[in-house]
Amino acid sequence: MNDRNPEEYFQSLVTGTDTKVSLADGKYVTAINFDNAATTPPLCSVLQEIIRFAPWYASVHRGRGYKSIMSSDLYEQARDVVRQFVNADKRDVVIFTKNTTESINMLAYALAANGEEQVVLSTDMEHLANDLPWKDKFTVDYIGLTSRGRLSIKDLETKLRTYQGRVKLVAVTGASNVTGYINPINKIAKLTHQYGAKIFVDGAQWVPHNPVDMKPYASPEHIDYLAFSAHKMYAPFGAGVLIGPKETFDNAIPVYQGGGAVGLVSRQTIEWDDPPAKYEAGTPNMMGVLALSTAIETLSRLDLAAIHHYERRLIDYAMDGLSDIPGITLYSSQDGREERVSLISFALAGLHHSQVSEILSQEAGIAVRNGLFCAHPYVEKLLRLSDEEIKYHQNHDDKTIPGLIRISFGLYNNFREIDIFLALLSHVASHCQDYARKYNYVLKPNRCGNQKEAYPFC
Repeated sequence: MNDRNPEEYFQSLVTGTDTKVSLADGKYVTAINFDNAATTPPLCSVLQEIIRFAPWYASVHRGRGYKSIMSSDLYEQARDVVRQFVNADKRDVVIFTKNTTESINMLAYALAANGEEQVVLSTDMEHLANDLPWKDKFTVDYIGLTSRGRLSIKDLETKLRTYQGRVKLVAVTGASNVTGYINPINKIAKLTHQYGAKIFVDGAQWVPHNPVDMKPYASPEHIDYLAFSAHKMYAPFGAGVLIGPKETFDNAIPVYQGGGAVGLVSRQTIEWDDPPAKYEAGTPNMMGVLALSTAIETLSRLDLAAIHHYERRLIDYAMDGLSDIPGITLYSSQDGREERVSLISFALAGLHHSQVSEILSQEAGIAVRNGLFCAHPYVEKLLRLSDEEIKYHQNHDDKTIPGLIRISFGLYNNFREIDIFLALLSHVASHCQDYARKYNYVLKPNRCGNQKEAYPFC
């Protein structure tokens, strides 16, 4: 890091860290982004590489022009960059998608192709992207949680044993987007393979923050399938990844069909191309793939283990500060021993989660996430909501729908920003009634309109 302060160095690598935003009183402050679990800003290296390459951009796999050949070569080289990054086996294919959600849907269609009645074990802590795609294609059962919201390994083994070899897949998140817990993937993989099933890992929250090793096929801890998104690792240009054995995708009909996915087509027959091309119909997102591979190369040079250590210091500091604020409930363990990525979910007594989110934005320019984080069943369990309460909110246009507030850090966040956040939140906690009166409405998603000065891109 050239002997520089790691905070300053990491911050210099990311675009937009000095952007000014307006507050409720009309003043401008430097924006603080604590919503990195949703999406991340681009690395400077990513933008620079896109600009550098842009004059050479041409169609991928579509011609013999010099630029087309160059673009095609870079596109294919990116697969090797991804493969090395997560130590995928040579027999795996790397399929480029739009995001993790699309990757999981693709995998669900491919695995369901043989038409057999099969079981998928998901978990109670999954993002909806790793839940909904399985429901209409498989018998789905859910691995339960411990009293602390962790995945129950005991329940996993019980269900694997109960289904007596009918479990095709265990679909589990690498790290929760609600609590930040990192699941013991190696242990889960070993147990899954012991019972003849395969494991899929949703790596959206895990891969950008922690070194990941899919391990060789011969290892009992091997990860069979992995998906993750570029927009959560500083390359928000519409690329995602699905990795898995080529044989899985050989015989299945792809979800998206069209040019680029086929060899020769007549009115009577279709000759599908080999995977991964078979699953990448249409014009490939060359810029998105270039952004992803550049981000991977940058993060690898920085050392993900060092990034994880720095982000862990940030999260521990924030959790300690939050624990001292009256009225705060943390929805994650506080014993300091659990493996986790850099996010925390919490609630503040006396204020709705949407109010807290708006207060942080309007009073200090701090962006956080609030709600159910597309992990509805998990948050509902953490909040101990009854079936009656859930049904009520489903049937009413109610502005008090339950949820949490989530802060999530990237490598460019720092302790000074956390201090600003904690100071404001402490003041809000001490003056809840005043803030409740001031922010006594629920925001609508579209903030644009006549506010061109405050929102210049509306």
